[in-house]
Amino acid sequence: MELTRKQQVRLLIILLAAMASIAMYQRITEPPPRTQPLTYTRGMTAAAPVRRGIAVPGARDADPLTVLLERRVEAYPGVRRDLFQMGGGAAGHRTKTDAATRPAVTISAPASTMPPAPVKSPEEIAADQARADLTKFRFLGYLTDRDSSLFLSKDGELFIVKSGDTVLKNYRVKESGKDYVVLLDTVTKVEVRVDLTGSGK
Repeated sequence: MELTRKQQVRLLIILLAAMASIAMYQRITEPPPRTQPLTYTRGMTAAAPVRRGIAVPGARDADPLTVLLERRVEAYPGVRRDLFQMGGGAAGHRTKTDAATRPAVTISAPASTMPPAPVKSPEEIAADQARADLTKFRFLGYLTDRDSSLFLSKDGELFIVKSGDTVLKNYRVKESGKDYVVLLDTVTKVEVRVDLTGSGK
């Protein structure tokens, strides 16, 4: 069964009217919203009560030092807690010993057999540092037999120098031979002989 155009419009109007009436009925029968007065009004100051601890008798007048000393008082008066006190008698009763009759035991520190280490001067410390640094050099050989240029290495760096040249500002090649080189620190005047690497010396 097909509705005509006029019947469709009439049915749509009836449905819309029914929905509008239902909405109006719900709004009329809806209960009003519940309201409650505010606990704190504007400008009011709220203060929560502070919970106080349990009062201890005599806590106001108690001194922490006094409490500590009272706790340290021996709980069993007359009983000695000496682990090293020896018992005597046939029945195993402990005998009271007078402190004056006990032998006094003195512990003295052992005398040092090693002499005190000498204190080095700043010059000696600088000389030791320079000597340790000079020993890091390695003499690798000459460039050629006719040329007096020689190869030195230190910490992965390679230097091509001659006798009398300066290496790393403070070090100078003082003397060079066929299988050795003498390096001089110009500041501390420390000399170190560096043998040819692989010479067996």
